[in-house]
Amino acid sequence: MKAEQTKMPVPTISTQQMIEVDRLMMEEFGIQLIQMMENAGGNLAELSRRMLSGDVRSKRITILCGGGNNGGGGMVAARRLHNWGAQVQLHVVTDLAHLKGVPAQQWSILNAMGVENHAEINLEDNDLIIDAMIGYGLTGNPRGAIAERIIKANASRRPILALDTPSGLDTTTGIPGHPCLRATATMTLALPKTGLVAFEATPYVGQLYLADISVPPQLYTRLGIELPAIFIHDTIIKVIEE
Repeated sequence: MKAEQTKMPVPTISTQQMIEVDRLMMEEFGIQLIQMMENAGGNLAELSRRMLSGDVRSKRITILCGGGNNGGGGMVAARRLHNWGAQVQLHVVTDLAHLKGVPAQQWSILNAMGVENHAEINLEDNDLIIDAMIGYGLTGNPRGAIAERIIKANASRRPILALDTPSGLDTTTGIPGHPCLRATATMTLALPKTGLVAFEATPYVGQLYLADISVPPQLYTRLGIELPAIFIHDTIIKVIEE
């Protein structure tokens, strides 16, 4: 099943507004991080399945996860894809002992399922690479192991699906860092961040999709944003720029 396409004007939000969306979701509406992460990771797994012609059985999928909430969403996708029969190669780009909170809980689930964290990975022998290393909280250029994985992913010439934003891209300005991941497709959450639709970001974002993480319309109203019902037919929509 292909993602619903929309030509309706979808508003964009700044990184600071997205931080406020997350805060209001948890503090005012009682929708906790684990629920948002499950929605994000579930949609990420579903879009992965659609990019692989609707069937992930025996498909090789490498998931690159950071140690924060973006990585936690990647771990949710890893669980779903593993359950659907994919050959999941998980690579957490941080010391597992440093994981905290909900991402640590997601790793605990995967560990109980027997999904291993691979210290060494081959990015060239894959049907799909999922980038869940850095979310909208990036400041400055990627460094260390994450920078190395970005360079290797770009060099692999394999299809890449980025969660929320390609790792290394400034989600407010759209200016790519050094290095910056070049995604085949990006599945962003809630609303597109302003940087994702900037001209400079186009070669890095690829096809832009938007996923429903169940943000109430009343929350957007609080921020002065009037949003039409865009997820009527699907929880993942393809964003069409006019």
